[in-house]
Amino acid sequence: MQKTSPTAPRPRRDPSSSDVRRWRQYLADERAEAAIYRALASRREGEERDILLGLAEAEGRHEAHWRTLLGEKAGRPVAPSLRSQLLGFLARHFGSVFVLALAQRAESRSPYADDPFATPAMAADERIHEEVVRGLAIRGRTRLSGTFRAAVFGANDGLVSNLSLVAGMAASGVGGHVVLLSGVAGLLAGALSMGAGEFISVRSQRELLSASRPTQITLTAAPDLDLTQNELVLVYKARGMSQQAAEHRAAERLGHFACDCDPSLSLHPEKEETEDEHEAIGSAWGAALSSFCFFASGAIVPIIPFLFGMIGVPALIVAGVLVGLALLGTGAVVGLLAGASPLTRALRQLGIGFGAAAVTYILGWVFGATVG
Repeated sequence: MQKTSPTAPRPRRDPSSSDVRRWRQYLADERAEAAIYRALASRREGEERDILLGLAEAEGRHEAHWRTLLGEKAGRPVAPSLRSQLLGFLARHFGSVFVLALAQRAESRSPYADDPFATPAMAADERIHEEVVRGLAIRGRTRLSGTFRAAVFGANDGLVSNLSLVAGMAASGVGGHVVLLSGVAGLLAGALSMGAGEFISVRSQRELLSASRPTQITLTAAPDLDLTQNELVLVYKARGMSQQAAEHRAAERLGHFACDCDPSLSLHPEKEETEDEHEAIGSAWGAALSSFCFFASGAIVPIIPFLFGMIGVPALIVAGVLVGLALLGTGAVVGLLAGASPLTRALRQLGIGFGAAAVTYILGWVFGATVG
């Protein structure tokens, strides 16, 4: 059976006016996507830059395909899709991991697999592009995940917990000033708790790493060891080496053994570690302060209407709207970082936050009615 060339078009019908319009849109989008990758490449160096330029080159080949099909019907350039325009703006002005996350989703929705005028190679390109962009996005997510995790989830905790507190207090029938004081107390208590917890977590991690890191005692104690007993072998075996590798390393350290055995057993000499623990895992005080600020930034949102003198149901409605917008934002960020649908994650975040607030509102109302 004769194979079809991956660069050859699929068997197809004669183009219609709607086909021409679609091709012109494809042409505009391919141009825009190539420009996006070039803009991102201008903000990268080394391997990542080369990968992005390779993607731009591939989009250029796709652009040439549609330009050839259109011929004289190409006409004046049409505007790319709104998604491509947004990605282009973000790539030119920010060049962040969010652009790659959105580009990953755009590549996954390529219509070429079902378009009879696109070649099989073009459809395969788009599937591969999704994986390439996913790999680049993973690098960015890895670099930013710690910071964004603390920021997004710290703020989200503040939003949900303080909205729930304010809703429960308001439903119980207490005065507006009591609701406001409760909200402020919840902000401070939660932020301090988050800060203290992060401080303890980071400090404990540093102490654990310090206790687990091998010391350099072998550098000073080796000359005085009993060569017939060779306790140094036990040191290296305890660090995970095999018996053969431990004996070889101990002999090298003691300086009285040379052989023609497996060269992979010859390890690099031990060196004093100079890495700053603050650089490796961060400062405990810095982590505590950032957690305090992230939580407080979310927790202040539900009490904003009460700070401006609003009370009762109108204040709760305004607080709910403000918190809802913030939850949609944090949910969308989580979705982008996860390479998933921002809308789905935003709605999920909104549902969870409002669900928690609704439960405390009902409990507050029941408690207020019972006491009253």
